[in-house]
Amino acid sequence: MLAIVAPGQGSQSPGFLRPWLELPGVADHLARLSEAADLDLLAHGTTSDAETIRDTAVAQPLIVAAGLVVLGAVGTPDTRAAAVGADVLAGHSVGEITAAAAAGAFAEEQAIVLVRERGRGMAAASALAPTGMSAVVGGDPEEVRAALETHGLTAANLNSAGQVVAAGTLEQLAALAAAPPARARVIPLQVAGAFHTEHMQPAVERLAALARSMEVHDPHVTLLSNADGAAVATGREVLDRLVGQVSRPVRWDLTMRTLAELGVSALVELAPAGTLVGLAKRELKGVELLALKTPDDLDAARRMLSEHGADGSAGAARPHPQEDPL
Repeated sequence: MLAIVAPGQGSQSPGFLRPWLELPGVADHLARLSEAADLDLLAHGTTSDAETIRDTAVAQPLIVAAGLVVLGAVGTPDTRAAAVGADVLAGHSVGEITAAAAAGAFAEEQAIVLVRERGRGMAAASALAPTGMSAVVGGDPEEVRAALETHGLTAANLNSAGQVVAAGTLEQLAALAAAPPARARVIPLQVAGAFHTEHMQPAVERLAALARSMEVHDPHVTLLSNADGAAVATGREVLDRLVGQVSRPVRWDLTMRTLAELGVSALVELAPAGTLVGLAKRELKGVELLALKTPDDLDAARRMLSEHGADGSAGAARPHPQEDPL
């Protein structure tokens, strides 16, 4: 059984899409998504500097678009995971939009419009007060939890037993860094706000208005919610959870638990890859892992899809997204 997972904000780095543009069709695919994003994603994925792509309004559409074009390169342009043989899909934070589009819950262009408004809304909410996020790595989980409570911080991402992401004001995060829990490291993250906390409530309201106008479909592949690791059966529930997710914690620990319970034997992380594979190395023992970072990794991804994916093949006779009504 094979899982495809999509990373969240903070995974991007300058120029990470440059090697992918050498593949036929990728530049055109990214150009189409750029129109929906109202951003030059070609430039942001190749020449923009770290500070530019750190901007929430840029980073989020860039990450989702990157996942979709890389997924297309695994199979054929504009394909979704159902068509390349994945059994289960999941995404971390904004990566859940990538996963939902790959599962056929909505069209790629709709995904980009949704993430465009998500990024803009979260950027606007972040501008209301100086906030941020820091990873807390190591330490006793109960002591980490107590430290966050002491400083008034939220455990915005519970990534694994040994990694929690704290979110709150910059003053609160500085106080945590000055007095970290025993045997724990506090690492500031390259994000511009306290995502997945009450600080993002204005963005939730903005997204809810957009969601009411979107047409959705039930996922064609098992799609896990990072709210609780549960499979989501209907397109409307997928969308409702994506809206609420903006101000609620990401439970990637529970998502990985579900992947283990399902019997996943292989996992491929879409570009910009590495973060989720790093977590899986510690939590999903015995599972074959691949961070799909460059086209050099495509042969390995296709082999894994063939050996571990749905029906032991590349998912022939599965519907193409353009065959679905908008």
